[in-house]
Amino acid sequence: MELLAQNPFYELSALLALAAAVGLVGLMLRQPLIVAFIATGILAGPDALGIVHSAEQIDLLAEIGIAVLLFLVGLKLDVQIVRSLGAVAVATGLGQVGFTAGIGFLICLALGLDWITSAYVAVALTFSSTIIIVKLLSDKREVDSLHGRIALGFLIVQDIFVVLAMVALSAYGVGADKGSSGMGVPGVLLSGLVMVGLVWLFIRYVAERLLRRVSRLPELMLTFALAWAVLFAALADWLGLGKEIGGLLAGVSLASTSFREAVASRLSSLRDFLLLFFFIGLGSRLDLDLLGSMVPEALALSAFVLAGNPLIVLLIMGAMGYRKRTGFLAGLTVAQISEFSLIFMGMGLTLGHVLPASVGLVTLVGLITITLSTYMIIYSQTLYRIFEPWLDFAERAVPHRESSQDQGADGMGRHDVLLFGLGRYGFELGKILTERGAKVMGVDFDPRVVERWRTRGNEGTYGDAADPEFPASLPVSGISWVVIATTPLAPGVTHSDNRLALIEGLRQAGYEGRIAVRCDDPWDARRMTAAGVDTILMPFVDAAGQAADVLGFPTDADGGGQQRATA
Repeated sequence: MELLAQNPFYELSALLALAAAVGLVGLMLRQPLIVAFIATGILAGPDALGIVHSAEQIDLLAEIGIAVLLFLVGLKLDVQIVRSLGAVAVATGLGQVGFTAGIGFLICLALGLDWITSAYVAVALTFSSTIIIVKLLSDKREVDSLHGRIALGFLIVQDIFVVLAMVALSAYGVGADKGSSGMGVPGVLLSGLVMVGLVWLFIRYVAERLLRRVSRLPELMLTFALAWAVLFAALADWLGLGKEIGGLLAGVSLASTSFREAVASRLSSLRDFLLLFFFIGLGSRLDLDLLGSMVPEALALSAFVLAGNPLIVLLIMGAMGYRKRTGFLAGLTVAQISEFSLIFMGMGLTLGHVLPASVGLVTLVGLITITLSTYMIIYSQTLYRIFEPWLDFAERAVPHRESSQDQGADGMGRHDVLLFGLGRYGFELGKILTERGAKVMGVDFDPRVVERWRTRGNEGTYGDAADPEFPASLPVSGISWVVIATTPLAPGVTHSDNRLALIEGLRQAGYEGRIAVRCDDPWDARRMTAAGVDTILMPFVDAAGQAADVLGFPTDADGGGQQRATA
């Protein structure tokens, strides 16, 4: 350890090696990267391995990381996106924030915390991790499902609340700190208004043109975005507004441009790298003995977040006319706190409003809730099947929000094909089948895709293949083929395979016709064949065979492709 203290390069090497090792363990446990980062910070601290010695350098990288993180949050706050938020996203987001903050504040008081610390902790408990939720939903291919889209909607509402909370905290801190410019509160607020006005002018007249020019050299995009975030953070800090507000305004200034997603994709990996140092700096300041004494309080608050947040989302969505299943799956996504919770507590610690013990308490809550909620989201379908008998209280007699989208499944004529999955492959397959005279009914869990299918004059209905009650509502009588064209899971992944659940549900609903399933690899094809599937569709293999025919290299064995496709 003496060698590490003498050479910052050796120290950085040791920290990165530790982060990689802990991250690998987290990967094996199927945990998000933020859990590994928090654990790395604690392990690198003085009460464990004692690796951290260059506190100033680590703090500098941490500050840049926070600026970049808030820059990316600002990039999502496009005015058009905020305006397009539906009533369910606003109601659920505000309801969850209000419920968690209010009840959390009372729980903290009951645990013996003073009212200022209780207020800080209660607000910190309201934030959910967009990074984690989007990653898990993407891995499960549920981002475009109804509950996934609703969850992303109220996460935007949460992000807006994060912004307001940090702005309020920065404004409160102005009273105690006049900022590097030496201006008092009126001067700082005036400077803030001027800065917001300049950002508005930049958005209106400069942003799109500037980003179009920068995009001509894609390699410059990362440098430009990082410089933009840090420059705004430095300017806002000099004015007394705080680096966090500066980073946020930098993102907002580019949020309305058509290059928003390109900028975000360039910075996301750098954000993860820099946030590592925030958690290392945080962990190096934690007293493990003090953390151990706060386990009971952390468990109580974690139980509230893990159960209370999903419950309030379930109740609000049920009252608004959604099915209990949709509310349950959407509610599970907010059963954790966020990296913003720790940043918010860090701001309070800097201002002298809270003690390190309260930061440690929220850190423990973060470790517990993020770890457990990850498994809750991964195994959400299994959890729903377990709790489904006790969830009737959260569903109206007529869940009209989804019933209106399911009307296409009732009263329709006879069909030849029931097609699940209207993505690129499924949509094209359905179009060709229709052109060849087949009557196709399309089913997808994305209402927008179903509407696009219907605009072509086709019959279609919204539905989630993983819903065990859904197959029974389908018009399976007279159907000769069920085609499951949804994207398969990654090779080797067997949990939460909605295709198998759908096949079982169709058989239980009385369907006796043939079933074809899309597979992308032989391993998956063998598994589907063992499940009783009649025909395996392999788009890439089929397309490659047709391409070889076009190139003048036809198959030697006539009908070999058909033999491959039919089990």
